Amino acid sequence: MEWKAQPIIRRKSRQIKVGNVLVGGDAPISVQSMTSTDTMDVEATVAQIKALESAGADIVRVTVPTLAAVDAFEQIVKSVEVPIVSDIHFDYRIAIECAKKGAAALRINPGNIGSHEKIEAVCQAAKDHGLPIRVGVNAGSLDKDLVEKYGAPCPDAMVDAALRAAETLDQHNFSDYAFSVKASELNLCVEAYEKLAVKTDAPLHLGITEAGGLTGGTVLSSIGISWLLKQGIGDTIRVSLAADPVEEIKVGWAILKSMHLRSRGVDIVACPTCGRRGIDVVNTVATLEKRLSDVKGTLKLAVMGCVVNGPGEALHSDIAVCGGAKGRSLIYEDGVLMGKIPNEEAIDIIEKRVRERLKNK
Repeated sequence: MEWKAQPIIRRKSRQIKVGNVLVGGDAPISVQSMTSTDTMDVEATVAQIKALESAGADIVRVTVPTLAAVDAFEQIVKSVEVPIVSDIHFDYRIAIECAKKGAAALRINPGNIGSHEKIEAVCQAAKDHGLPIRVGVNAGSLDKDLVEKYGAPCPDAMVDAALRAAETLDQHNFSDYAFSVKASELNLCVEAYEKLAVKTDAPLHLGITEAGGLTGGTVLSSIGISWLLKQGIGDTIRVSLAADPVEEIKVGWAILKSMHLRSRGVDIVACPTCGRRGIDVVNTVATLEKRLSDVKGTLKLAVMGCVVNGPGEALHSDIAVCGGAKGRSLIYEDGVLMGKIPNEEAIDIIEKRVRERLKNK
């Protein structure tokens, strides 16, 4: 009997709706990113959002730093299909205008929005247009009194900031909100989420902020987000990388697939390669990832360099190729050996079989 991991029991949270995407409750964990283009450059921003959409983004966030950027934001929203969250700081009027111009949600920090009257106006705009609010708490921008109270940013200070914001929104009869409590320090961030998760039923947006470049940021985000997901914590995720935002979506999906929480596209298992290899594993994997990046159906593919572990992995894959001798590799489907193929034709043959299998599903 094949071993299977115990399913993750997710924390019970209330549900919000970001455009056509449900977040929280029993909804699938969504993957999101944020544009890195100048919002005023509508063409570039739309192009980046469409690339994120193609990569599998469920939600995309766009900064709206000034009132002058609201018109550009409206054009952007009208040009794409994916729900767009407006990211707003300091000026409550921007939030109100974005609510009117098609935002699917508002991301604010009540601490820098201003007076109760201003927050009430934002809440009313969100209510009028049926939008949720994400309260974004960041260890680097906590209110001064909280830093003074705790001496330095810490999990308790971040949780206090979140609950303070929730109290403010609740006072304005607004409960359609989600939280994030992000930090660049892994353990600080994880503990803040763990503590907040037992104090609220609001959906939680996971992320390690300012995680770093592609390699370091991927490692840090994968550890932190997976750590929380394993505990059932988290309703939507954003992997923050100093890299092309499309990479954030790729990593986000890889995390969810590895945790058996969601599947999308071809899942490629590959050996790290060694001197026994009978096939160029590195090039084969890289080429297949690029060629099959448009595939949305779910399928497991194994690319193994030799017959030491290859046949074993083939038993658990839909399609597998194992490097063999004399320039020919073994190809398997559903664990059954189908024959041998020339190494130079392996990539074309595998791509064709993947597309045929998914077409017939």
